[in-house]
Amino acid sequence: MYGLIGKILAAPGRRDDLLAIMLDGAVPMEGCRSYIIARDPASEDGIWITEVWDSKELHAASLQIPAVRETISKAKPIIAGFGERFETEPMGGQGL
Repeated sequence: MYGLIGKILAAPGRRDDLLAIMLDGAVPMEGCRSYIIARDPASEDGIWITEVWDSKELHAASLQIPAVRETISKAKPIIAGFGERFETEPMGGQGL
């Protein structure tokens, strides 16, 4: 399995707008076991994305899905930057 945890920073005051775009664009994706979008309680503009995939290749392939590309296009103008990014190797647990 392949895991990814990453932080996205919304433009100041635009986090709720970015969350709405991302939540609306969350679609089923082949090989995706978990895709969680969360507010960062320690940052007014921060969002955390936590993902679990069957493989790194399926994660990369998801970026070609039309709905995902559309969501990225809508979100880009209000993304101020990115914070920490961690790749993991999920072993199991609740929800997997």
